[in-house]
Amino acid sequence: GAQAGFGRPAPLPQTGWERVSELWRRDEQQQFPEETVNIAKSAFTAGVVGWLYGGLPAFVNARKAFIESSHGEIFQNRADAVQSAHRAGLRSFIRYGWRWSWRVAAFATVFNVVSTGLSVYRNKTTISNFAAAGAFTGALFRMHLGLQGLVGGVMFGTAFGIPAGGLLMAMYGLAGETLQEKRSRERRELYEQKLAEWQSRLSMTEILGQTESNAQGRPEMESAREL
Repeated sequence: GAQAGFGRPAPLPQTGWERVSELWRRDEQQQFPEETVNIAKSAFTAGVVGWLYGGLPAFVNARKAFIESSHGEIFQNRADAVQSAHRAGLRSFIRYGWRWSWRVAAFATVFNVVSTGLSVYRNKTTISNFAAAGAFTGALFRMHLGLQGLVGGVMFGTAFGIPAGGLLMAMYGLAGETLQEKRSRERRELYEQKLAEWQSRLSMTEILGQTESNAQGRPEMESAREL
C-alpha cells in the first residue's frame, strides 16, 4: 500500500486500444467514464422513444378496431365497454411497443458504441466516425436479408449517421469542445496534479531521509571526539 501510494503515477494511455479499454474501467471514485454513461443513457432513452413510437399508434388502432368490431356485443354498462376498449389498446401498446423498443435501443447502443470507440481510438471526433458507425450498424441489422439487405443497411445507416453526427458536432461546437477533447483535458490535468503531488512527496521523503542521516551521524562524531 505504501509503495502504491508513493509510486509514480501511471502514464497517460498512448495507444488507441489503451484509450478504448479505459471506457469499461472504473476510476478511483468507482465511476465509469462519461462516454460509457452516455451510451447507457442513450440506450434507455432510445428504448422509451421506440416504445412510444410503436406503442401509441398500436394503442389507437387497436382501440378503434375493437370499437368497430364490438357493435353487436353486450356490455354491462358504458364504463365496461370503455374499459374493454382500453384493455385491447393496452395489449397492443405493450406488444408493439416492446417490438420497437428493443430494436431502437439495440440500434442506438451499437451505433453509439462504435462511434464512441472510433472517436476514442482515433483520439478525435469527426463526421466520418458517425458515418462509419451508422454503416456498420445498418449492415449488422440487415445482413440477414442477404446482399441486397446488407447494401441497403449500409446506405440507411450512413444516411442516418451523417446527420446524427452533424447534430452532435454542432452541439459540441456550442459547448466549445468535444466529449473526447474534454476527457483528454481532464485526464491530462489529473495526471499533472498526481505527478506534482508525487514529486512533492518524493522531495519530502528525501529531506526526511537526509535529516535522519544527519541526526544519526552526530552521535558518532561526538563519540569520536570523546575518544
